[in-house]
Formats: sequence, C-alpha cells, structure tokens
Amino acid sequence: MKQIQLFTDCPVDTLAFEQHARKQGYRIIAGIDEVGRGALAGPVVAAAVVLPEGLRIDGVDDSKKLSPLMRERLFEVIMTQALSVGIGMGSPELVDQINILQATRHAMLEAVSHLSLQPEYLLIDGISTIDSPLPQKTIKKGDSLSLSIAAASIIAKVTRDRLMCDMDALHPGYGFAGHKGYGSASHMEAISQLGPAIIHRITFGGVKEHVECPSSY
Repeated sequence: MKQIQLFTDCPVDTLAFEQHARKQGYRIIAGIDEVGRGALAGPVVAAAVVLPEGLRIDGVDDSKKLSPLMRERLFEVIMTQALSVGIGMGSPELVDQINILQATRHAMLEAVSHLSLQPEYLLIDGISTIDSPLPQKTIKKGDSLSLSIAAASIIAKVTRDRLMCDMDALHPGYGFAGHKGYGSASHMEAISQLGPAIIHRITFGGVKEHVECPSSY
C-alpha cells in the first residue's frame, strides 16, 4: 500500500496517541469523531477510521480548518488508504428523543459497528466515551492531535455536507446546501417564514419556538 507522507512545521506528533496504544499491544486502532452537534437540522454524523500503522496523509487536520475542496480531496484519499471506515448517524428524531449528547454517542457506536475490521482500541474526540467494552481514550481537540481522529472528522464532515445538499433539494427554501443546517441568519429567517421542516430538531432553540403542533413531528 502506497503511503502518503506528511511534511509539516507543526510540532504536534499526530501519531503519538496511536503509537502509545500500539506500545500497549493494540494493533487495530480506530479514530472517532462527529459533526453536526450544533446544527438545527439534519442528523449528527460520526465516522470511525482505522489507518495503516505509520501512515501519514498530507493535509489531514480538523475538518473545520480545511476548505470544502480540500475536505473533498482528502475524503477520497482517506477512503482509499484506510484499512476500514465506518459511518453512523443519529437522526433528528433521535436527537429530540434522547438529547444531542446521547444521539452523538449512538452515532459513534454505530460507526464502530460498521467497521469491517474489529478495532481493539478507540481514540475518541471530546470527553465522552461510548457504550462499548473496547478500551477507549477520549482526547480534547483530538481532531487536531490524532491523525486517526482527524481523518474521521473529514469523513464525517463530507458525508454530512453531502447529505444536507441532498436535503436542500427535498426541502427547498431553507438553504440547507449553504449553511448545512446550522443557525445562520438566513436559516433562522427561513424557519420563521416557512416553519420547521421534518428534518429540523424541534427541541432546539431557534426551532421549537416555531413548532405549532409538536405531536405532528
């Protein structure tokens, strides 16, 4: 398998957490991240990525720091180079039923379950573990500190952005292709004028104020 080398001035060794896990005897290590927690519409999407040992991919970083074009390019590279990629989602309905934190944990667990390789160790962005017996390490700002987590953040972001572009065609008038469901001024105005769409999170501020009959959602 061809390896893509990373050359950067950043002093952070983005393979340090993976290497530490391998020193403990773990070989199949999955990085996990999510996107969409703060959105008013659409699912929360999580990805789990297992990279080959020692692989470095030029440009991989926290997806929020990358341009859409760069994310799309790196998405294809990661999908080609990764040993396994899994994706999970927490629907807007699930977010409303069990809250965004629990829906995020559900999406992460689902992403792990969709890996073709059974991971031995999980590196998770943030501070919350998931309901899995596998050894786990949570890392604050992990998408900037771990290559595996950064790769997962890109996969999750591109997957969700593509989905929200599809939702734009199904629910015209809200501008989902532009703001991807987040609370931009234009999005808030659209909710005020049109009312919530079926993919809005009706328990979120900015949406719930415009729900006339919650039982119909």
